[in-house]
Amino acid sequence: MLNSSGESTGSEDILEIGGRSIALGERVQLNMKVAKLYDHTEVVIPIEVIRGKRSGPVLFVSAAIHGDELNGIAICRKVLEDKKLSKIRGTLIVIPVVNVYGFNSLSRYLPDRRDLNRCFPGSPSGSLASRVAWVFIREIVKKSTHGIDLHTGSAHRYNIPQIRANTADPATLKLAEAFGLSVIMRSDIRDGSLRQAGLEQGIPMLLFEGGEALRMDPTVIKAGYRGVMNVMRSIGMLKDAVHEKLH
Repeated sequence: MLNSSGESTGSEDILEIGGRSIALGERVQLNMKVAKLYDHTEVVIPIEVIRGKRSGPVLFVSAAIHGDELNGIAICRKVLEDKKLSKIRGTLIVIPVVNVYGFNSLSRYLPDRRDLNRCFPGSPSGSLASRVAWVFIREIVKKSTHGIDLHTGSAHRYNIPQIRANTADPATLKLAEAFGLSVIMRSDIRDGSLRQAGLEQGIPMLLFEGGEALRMDPTVIKAGYRGVMNVMRSIGMLKDAVHEKLH
């Protein structure tokens, strides 16, 4: 395991997610089972895990908790395509589409009409949203040292690229500044949000906002991609130079 500084406590050589054991130096794609619908259709979340040859921080990057927020998905894709990931220290866990059913129906919500980002930490026997949230916390958040959750504004509401964070926490403020955006908001933590769940687990978390729902914005995508890579540099996962601020 690792603490929030990415320091080894001696048992992180094998990481297990969704029943899959992943060793240092491996890169794997997997479908994490999270629930079943009433017709026994399995709900799965696609995940990609990149583990460096050396132990270090464990950063998760998630997108599309709201299924109609598309920029984060493209940011995840750009991050995963970066060749520098072959040289990382530590582990990167990328979840491009958390709310798969919302994404498939171009909806903010899950089929039960619940907002997934108000259902954390969830329950193993609750609603569909609650069960998805519970598995995500158990399999991803509890195994991470840092987190970045990617969002956009809602339909017809454009947000300039910005970071929302608990800036009263020095470790979180350091991450927010490293992201590289000019706009950093000290944002109240909403009950049931992934960011609140991360705080309860003691891990620094950032929420990135940029653009609007159901729209791909190249400028926002570029800012988000650069920001994620900047954070990886700031916590010692990458060694090359930090990008300049974009906004």
